[in-house]
Formats: sequence, C-alpha cells, structure tokens
Amino acid sequence: MTNATVEPEATRLRNKVVDELCADGTISSPEIEAAMRKVPRHQFTPDAPLDKAYDTYAAVITKTDEYGVQLSSVSAPQIQAMMLEQAKVRPGMRVLEIGSGGLNAAYLAELVGVDGQVVTVDIDPAVTDRASRLLEEHGYHRVRVVTADAAEPIPGLGEVDVVMVTAGAWDIAPAWIAQLKQGGRLVVPLRMRGLTRSVAFTQVTGEHGTYLESESARICGFVPMQGSTAHREELLLVNGTPEIGLKFDDGLPADPHRLDNAVTTPRHELWTGVTVGVQELIDTLQMAMAISLPGFCTMAVDEDLDTGLVAPVNKRFALAAVEDDSFAYLVTRRTEDNKHVEYGVHALGPHAKQLADKIADVLRDWKANRRGGPSPVIRVYPAGTPDEQIPADRVIDKVHSRISLSWPTA
Repeated sequence: MTNATVEPEATRLRNKVVDELCADGTISSPEIEAAMRKVPRHQFTPDAPLDKAYDTYAAVITKTDEYGVQLSSVSAPQIQAMMLEQAKVRPGMRVLEIGSGGLNAAYLAELVGVDGQVVTVDIDPAVTDRASRLLEEHGYHRVRVVTADAAEPIPGLGEVDVVMVTAGAWDIAPAWIAQLKQGGRLVVPLRMRGLTRSVAFTQVTGEHGTYLESESARICGFVPMQGSTAHREELLLVNGTPEIGLKFDDGLPADPHRLDNAVTTPRHELWTGVTVGVQELIDTLQMAMAISLPGFCTMAVDEDLDTGLVAPVNKRFALAAVEDDSFAYLVTRRTEDNKHVEYGVHALGPHAKQLADKIADVLRDWKANRRGGPSPVIRVYPAGTPDEQIPADRVIDKVHSRISLSWPTA
C-alpha cells in the first residue's frame, strides 16, 4: 500500500473504530470521540499493519522480553476510550500518565487543550525515547515525557487533577495519591486477588482520615507494571509437577503441601443450575468468588503435560479455590438452546464434595442477589489502617495499602 492510499484507509478504519465504540456505549463524550477521530493511531504503532492498529478490541504489543513476556503495549482502542471516559479529563486540567507509549498522551493532550498540561512517565528509556519521538513528530510538543519509576514522586510536577495509570498495578503507590489535588481522580488497572479492573477512584474524607473510593470499575487486562511496585503471582504446583498450577495473587496457602495428594482422589463433579448468556458479562460473578472464598485463586494447565486429571474449559485461566487439602475450579457446558452456558464445579481432594458445595452456594447466591447488580465498592486505605476502620466484605493487604471490597447496601 502506497503513502497515497495509506492515510485515506487509516482514516476510514479510525472512524470505523470510533463508530463501533460509540455504538457499543464505550464512548459517550463528544470530546473523547473527537480526540480519537483526530489522533492518527497507526502513526503511534508504526510496526503494526493497519488492520492490527485499528482492531477495536485488541492491543498492539510493542516490546517483549527474551521469554516472550509482554513488557509494553499500546492498549486496545476500547480500553483507551473506556479509561478516558472514567478519567473525565477537561480543558485546562493537569494530567499525569503513568506508563507511556505516546498515543494515550496524545489523546490526553487533545482533551486538556492549550491551557492544560500532560506529563507521561515510564521506567523504560526505550519506551520514553519512542514516545518522545512520536509525540514530537505529530505535533504534541507540549507533552512532557519523563523517564522514572513513577512509584516515586515526579520532580517538579506539583499537584495534578488526574493520575491515569496505563500499566497493570498490584498496589497503589503513595506518590500517586500525594500528587493528586484534593478532589482529584485516579484511574488505575488494579489487580485484586488475580482479577484486574480499571478503577476510577476519587478521594473521600471520613471520620478517620482520607481514603480512595471507586466511582466505577471495568474488566480489563494490562501489561504488568515494572519497577519497585512490580508484583508477581505465586505459583503452587499441584502434586509438585508443572501440569497443574494454581496462581495466588496475595500469598500461598499457609500449608500448601496439604494439596500434595489431592489428585489421587476421584474427581467430584457438580452442576449448579446457574446459567448465563454466552455474551453476558460475569464481572460480578468473578468478584463474588474473590470476596466469598478465602482460598480463591486461578488455575492453569500445561497443555504439553496435560494428563486429564483436571478438565477446565480454558486451560490457561480457570477460576478456582483451595481449602485445606482440596481444590476446585469452575467449568461450563452449553445448554440445549446453545445460547447459554451452565456453571459446574470440579473438585479434587479428601473434602472435594464439601468444597464443591461451598462454591456452588456462592454461585447460587450471586444468581439470586448480585447478578445484574452493581459491582463491589473498592476502597483504598493506607497500610496499617486498623480493621475496625475498614468496613468491608473482604480486605486485601498490599505493601502500601489495604484494599477493601464491599457489596453496596440496598
């Protein structure tokens, strides 16, 4: 394709993406619509074919390590639009973006206008060099690009109206809150018990001090953050072999070796009668399990070593839980109308039936009380905040913060 034909085709594809995002409700703001129609996304993903650059729901990977692990990417248009809507950026605002690449900073620059300011930060100099070059080439000279670990305060930044994190975060760095104006907004893809949500937080002052409270939370996936706030899940290999791995986001069970003989027992299988539409979002179902089950985790099976001991529908990711000497995971099967799936539970170990029943009860409670309802309220308190000052259905302890999950009261 020649340069004379690239730009018209890129414009057509860009408008098609924005049309799709307006139609599905991801974009509701005319300002965000205008910014995404204007900024040439493909110019910020120069190594990607046009159809990949303008795939509405897929990211473009820009850097991997020697093992193929993704280190940097340009998020899918749907994710970028969603987070921009959550951020509520207005003309004249000062915005700090954590996790650079150039494209999102260009969108932000369009939204803040000539009276606003955008500072974009990344720990990787290769990423910031690339972002600086692309922003300069396409006229976004006023965006300040900084190479730094954004877990620390950015020199000379001062306070900002919005902190937007565009890398997957396990914890909330105190510097992000410290640099936020009173009443400001933090938008961050936050990982909680292995589940990632893009959360828009605002500051709330209560009886015992200031904390963050979620205004919205949306399912998403992001390349994990690097630097001092990086955090890896811990892997428990069932029976000591790499065939079955249970991933724990906040520490392994107290005595993981109790699972060593779980796979020597027959697999207990239970169908719950809980069905969902094939396209139905199950974000609240995932959160219900994360809140209700102390041993919540995710399970993956090595396909090269798979002997059939477990049979998840998705071998790379299955919702799971451990309790003492037994573990269990969710499965699905199509219903007769082929428009729904039914949830089931497979469990292994001496107390497989009891654990399967417990998980089935969580699913049935979700169906009766949470399905179609609001997501849990997510609050962020400083580390060390006493339990009695944190009303919650589940508290997750991080290094710098305590994250509370609470179902909204009627």
